[in-house]
Amino acid sequence: MALKGTLKDFGIADIFQLISHQSKTGVLHLSSKDREVRISFVNGDVVRAESSTRKKKDLLGAMLVRAGVIGAEQLESALETQKRTLRRLGDVLVEQLQVLTRQELKQFTQLQTTETLYQLFNWENGTYAFEAEEVNYDRDSVDPIRSENVLMEGFRMVDEWPMIRKRITSYDLTFKKLKELPGSAAKAGAAEADVDGALDNMFGEGGKKSLPKGIGASELKVFSLLTDDRDVQKLIDLSRLGEFETCKALLNLVEQEYIKVAGRLTGAEEAPRGRPGGTRRAFPFGRLLIQLGMYFVVVGVLLVLYKVLGLDPMSVLDESGLRRFQDPAARELMDDGQRERLRNALELYRLELGHYPEKLAELVDAGLVAEGDLRFPWRQERIYRREGSGYLILRPFE
Repeated sequence: MALKGTLKDFGIADIFQLISHQSKTGVLHLSSKDREVRISFVNGDVVRAESSTRKKKDLLGAMLVRAGVIGAEQLESALETQKRTLRRLGDVLVEQLQVLTRQELKQFTQLQTTETLYQLFNWENGTYAFEAEEVNYDRDSVDPIRSENVLMEGFRMVDEWPMIRKRITSYDLTFKKLKELPGSAAKAGAAEADVDGALDNMFGEGGKKSLPKGIGASELKVFSLLTDDRDVQKLIDLSRLGEFETCKALLNLVEQEYIKVAGRLTGAEEAPRGRPGGTRRAFPFGRLLIQLGMYFVVVGVLLVLYKVLGLDPMSVLDESGLRRFQDPAARELMDDGQRERLRNALELYRLELGHYPEKLAELVDAGLVAEGDLRFPWRQERIYRREGSGYLILRPFE
């Protein structure tokens, strides 16, 4: 792997920016607990996002059935044909069974990809590894997504989800219309007409119609799909907008008093994913207890170092405020982790500029590490030398 590390040291946004800036082609492997995601890039753009732990309901065929685009029997027939011909499911539905248009396939393929990508912004920890390799994808059914767009949308979701979750608290909430939205699109949609076509008329070449502040195409579409027997999850499935855009549209409609929460759908089960936007955080008593236990362990280790190795805890900082360890044995304990951090910084530098730096100080100039990291946990700076296409890095001789 050319680039690997932990998400605490180098976050999702940093990885995407680096791959995009360098127009890299390859596969990014992400792992966190029982979740694994593989993202394929071509020239820095995302062309595929696959989850090895993707639930059955998030598979392409299941999405199409829940959205009412194809029936369950048509999906079953398509899966049987896929087994015999070994063709992609989408191609079977479009070309052989002709129950799906190429444009619809492209729309749902992109929706599946973006929903997988945006869930990554909820990850708090994990590991990553990028491998440069050739990537093949179905150009007829996939439009590459710019990494910058993924980042902007991801950051927006991180900022706005907490506010949305306060009102849209469950997937089984239902809503009641209080008054009609202006415009013919909502009325056309209410009658199960061509909602997308009506919205195109309102927001197409003729220009955007005058609408109340905060009401746009997403709100009109979601409003048009509202019925007494449709909960949040069903609206997400039918709207084809994705979870975030659907829930945000519902929040805007509630706040402007076009709709109100009517209750919960009788007999509905809570979605396996938990609550909209991810699991809602409660006070982490369990985590607090674990952290307290870890603190006691750290204190115990420091006591051992002090008693056995003679380490003075007050000597960790020198006059300049930089981190230092006086005892060589203590420094040995910290050395491996710090060297791995510097190796990752060197790989990032190489990916960014095409070569390793002449001096470690160039990592500081590039903003990849702090100046103190070049020495920690030693008094003197590490020995570093660039050798051909590689490098040599050693602890200092003290």
